[in-house]
Amino acid sequence: MDTQSYLPVKPGVGMEENFLSLDDILLSHERLPIRTECSFPRLGFLEKSSDSHDIPEGTKMELPLWLSKGLYEKKRRVLSVELPKVYREGWRTVFNADPNVVDLHKMGPYYYGLGSQMLHFDSPENPEIAQTLLQ
Repeated sequence: MDTQSYLPVKPGVGMEENFLSLDDILLSHERLPIRTECSFPRLGFLEKSSDSHDIPEGTKMELPLWLSKGLYEKKRRVLSVELPKVYREGWRTVFNADPNVVDLHKMGPYYYGLGSQMLHFDSPENPEIAQTLLQ
């Protein structure tokens, strides 16, 4: 009789997540660069480089993916998510030139998963990011 204490759960595909998958849990903790669009009172402890009790408007910081998705709203601008450097245009041209030379695991172990989650946020570069992920 084959018994296991843990049965592997496949990660979610595309924009969906599987909350029972260890890979998706680790992916949700990847940090994204964000800029606050309004002030956050009494949340200064999230900003490690400041001694203030509040996070002022326009502060650049990093938040985990799960928190960024929770705070991001299209109608009410609470924060804006900036693209991580591996998804910017400079890196996309490197991938298009010679993708065999680039070590994606060194860029981040969840390159494809995080890239598909980045499509959740409004960015003018989303079609190019999606095309790069498919190629």
